[in-house]
Amino acid sequence: MKIESICCIGAGYVGGPTMVVIAKQCPHIKVTVVDINQARIDDWNSNDCGELPIFEPGLAEIVKETRGRNLFFSTNIDKAIDEADMIFISVNTPTKTYGKGKGMAADLKYIELCARQIAKVSKQDKIVVEKSTLPVRTASAIKNILDHTGNGVQFQILSNPEFLAEGTAVQDLLKPDRVLIGGDASTKAGQKAIEALVDIYANWVPNDKILTTNVWSSELSKLTANAFLAQRVSSINAMSEICEMTGADIKEVSKAIGMDSRIGPKFLNASVGFGGSCFQKDILNLVYIAKSYGLNEVADYWEQVVLMNDHQKNRFSDNIVNTLYNTVSGKKIALLGWAFKKDTNDTRESAAIRVADNLLNEQANLFVFDPKVTEEQIYADLDYLGNRFPEDNKNLLQVCSTPYEAIEGAHAIAILTEWDEFKAYDWKEIYEQMQKPAFIFDGRAILDKSKLEDIGFVYYQIGRGN
Repeated sequence: MKIESICCIGAGYVGGPTMVVIAKQCPHIKVTVVDINQARIDDWNSNDCGELPIFEPGLAEIVKETRGRNLFFSTNIDKAIDEADMIFISVNTPTKTYGKGKGMAADLKYIELCARQIAKVSKQDKIVVEKSTLPVRTASAIKNILDHTGNGVQFQILSNPEFLAEGTAVQDLLKPDRVLIGGDASTKAGQKAIEALVDIYANWVPNDKILTTNVWSSELSKLTANAFLAQRVSSINAMSEICEMTGADIKEVSKAIGMDSRIGPKFLNASVGFGGSCFQKDILNLVYIAKSYGLNEVADYWEQVVLMNDHQKNRFSDNIVNTLYNTVSGKKIALLGWAFKKDTNDTRESAAIRVADNLLNEQANLFVFDPKVTEEQIYADLDYLGNRFPEDNKNLLQVCSTPYEAIEGAHAIAILTEWDEFKAYDWKEIYEQMQKPAFIFDGRAILDKSKLEDIGFVYYQIGRGN
């Protein structure tokens, strides 16, 4: 089954970069990325690629190389579906905020809308690929919709979950640890569909890194991978609190246990808490699945990972309040970083949002600087919580265009994203501009404690006894 045209529905953090790399590595395939958001498509089509809706190192260069050659961005969804041999579904699957499963289950309404649109438009056989992170057995629901609402067209459903880390997504796509493809190998048509997707990735991925499974294993593997990674973060964060109480250093503990080949060193950096679009959402989805099958002990086990993450964010903001003499009301606090991690402008579930919200509840005056996150996004993140009126958020929080604007006259600095540039700041000058005593709360453990204390700062670092 030769694939000549691909359509991807969804131009977000997964669909956009994935299709950009496929277009680069498969110049013989036409790749069209579609989205109902006109502004987002306009950004993808920006003349100099300087205003792409997603910031990822190396992404703009590949867009410049491929766009207009075999990579296209459009809002004409029906046309792209009609022309495509293979359709990737890469739309948002947020946690439900209503009804049964509220707060845990994945909201699949956008997936269902895509399936119905594909069924309505398609006039010839298609391969439909799940790229969004989905609950186990979603493929059967998509297949049911396609088979019963289509025009007699035959559809094959594949699961191809992404395993990207934001900030390194381009390299993760160019040199993946593995590519996972789930399909129905029990039928000839299903096997051909699997082989068609394998052939696309085989243009640049070694065959031994392309793993094929049944659909259900593929869907569950994605949830499991994120659950295991988040579990490591919550585990080391739990130990960081013990370190702070006992005088141990979590960096030394992490290094010691990471040298054990059975454990390894990755995802053992203590922090103010994990964020991003996947970890919390996928774990809560896993919890909901477990509960729906009556596996309450399994559900409780995984839910604790999320509870520990929430605790880490709350205790960080509590420590700021307690250290500043049990009140931050009217005090200026500079927040450095708003993205959930460095080298991305994604703020979904960022620890900074929860820390900021907690401090605003204490009537602090917050001044925020992030090198990649826009002012509009920062206010939107706070407004989404619904804990105060939008005008109150703007009165209590100011977004700054430079770090020094945020820091001038501040009582304290909280580092909430591990941007490399923060390490290079002139901390002596910063100290001179701040109220005394000048406090730093390093939620990412990226600064040198001894150097800052020599300057005169009162310095607190996650996971280090004081």
